[in-house]
Amino acid sequence: MKTKIFLPLVILLLSSFALQAQDKKISFGVLGGVNFQNLNGKDAGGDKLENKLILGLHGGVNAMINIAPDFYFQPGLLYSTKGGKSEYDILSDSKADGLTIKAVSRIAYIEMPLNLLYRAQLGNGNVLLGFGPYVALGAGGKIKVDSPLGSSENSIKFKNKVTSSDPDNIYYYRPLDAGANIFFGYEMPFNIFIQLNAQLGLLKINPEYEGDEDSETIIKNTGFGLSVGYRF
Repeated sequence: MKTKIFLPLVILLLSSFALQAQDKKISFGVLGGVNFQNLNGKDAGGDKLENKLILGLHGGVNAMINIAPDFYFQPGLLYSTKGGKSEYDILSDSKADGLTIKAVSRIAYIEMPLNLLYRAQLGNGNVLLGFGPYVALGAGGKIKVDSPLGSSENSIKFKNKVTSSDPDNIYYYRPLDAGANIFFGYEMPFNIFIQLNAQLGLLKINPEYEGDEDSETIIKNTGFGLSVGYRF
């Protein structure tokens, strides 16, 4: 239901930008690249998570709307994969004797960044500096687990609260994520641009579990990446 509401609103918003593009103050771009993502936060006991980075991908479109000399509003729509890697020992914290369980979470999102962009001429091109919020809706994903007993891969579903009636062979995350973006880049004379991106998730994405309301678990998306794009 949330996806059915979210996507038409996004399409309506981007369509309105396209209708205004005739005034020459709006341009459009396509971009894609790689993410280095992690899941940070605290475990059920309140201890800091010690997860590791994974490689993800992103791709999509954005608009650049002139609002003042050298300043632009830049909304976009991206498909982005996030997640993280965790390791822990079955018997202790030593990770010894080959008794380590490894889990890799890969979570797909439809993401809308809403950035303020400073774009000024530097040399034959333009320097780019942007920041702003993003909102994202979960679109799928999987978690792969490797243990001494073998490997398994399970689907991810999105719920704010997990109850005893929900299947226990599925991993759950909240459907909504939001946070802050910042990026720095350079646009070349032939309309190709490259930029370094960083994101900090501000919402916890782990759901509440029925009967475990006292858990201190907090999981948030964080990451950085590299994008290459072309502006029309």
